[in-house]
Amino acid sequence: MDGDPVELPPGVDLAAYRVVQEGLTNELKHAHATRTEVRLRYNDGQVEVSVTNDGRRDGGASRGGHGLAGMRERIAVYGGRLEAGPQPAGRFRLRATLPAKPA
Repeated sequence: MDGDPVELPPGVDLAAYRVVQEGLTNELKHAHATRTEVRLRYNDGQVEVSVTNDGRRDGGASRGGHGLAGMRERIAVYGGRLEAGPQPAGRFRLRATLPAKPA
């Protein structure tokens, strides 16, 4: 965890939780990683939640799922954004940035 934690609005808190839940579930089901890192960063009125693993660079998920699309919609409801994709050194990252204050 980086930064000074703040109490998040209930919907934002749940959305952040779901990002972590989905990221860990995808890692277990698809990526076959040996290491996974979950980070929370509080900064400038935002919270950033990321799940990064060293598994398959494509995330290992089949293209038929709705997990990322559903997460993007959930995050967008609160004015946030979601990024998912391969990273340098053979890693895969799921990252959401959400406002830490009520809209």
